[in-house]
Amino acid sequence: MINKIQTKSYFLFISIFIILIDQFTKYLMFYNYKIFINKDFLFFKLDFVKNYGAAFNILSGSRIFLSFISIIFSILLIYLILRKNTLNSIDLYSYSFILGGTIGNGIDRILKGFVIDFINLNLINFPVFNIADISINIGFILLLYNIFKNNR
Repeated sequence: MINKIQTKSYFLFISIFIILIDQFTKYLMFYNYKIFINKDFLFFKLDFVKNYGAAFNILSGSRIFLSFISIIFSILLIYLILRKNTLNSIDLYSYSFILGGTIGNGIDRILKGFVIDFINLNLINFPVFNIADISINIGFILLLYNIFKNNR
């Protein structure tokens, strides 16, 4: 029983860690964007964008709806991590990454009314994104990997 609680706590800690990194980087960009903006790194540059929608700015201006969706998905993911005993470790990692990103962007959306995006890829023309977006995509890729792996 203790081992199961420690395992579930570990996966929630991953989410909390992602939320903290996401919020810290957004804080740095929000209050210091003049210092960081257009700093060019090898594969990306730092930018500052207020995203009033979801991914790719879809549903722009739907703050209440998107906040509600973030809350519902967060509750569902916490439930899956804590209560679902048939999940394998890849599922738990994927849910943890998605949860961390969902809460990270949800905090911005609820408290500020927009999500702070700041990573702009140099190699391809792609929308500006943030740590929470990366986390959600890693979680989604892990889910897809696990689905394809188990359907062989």
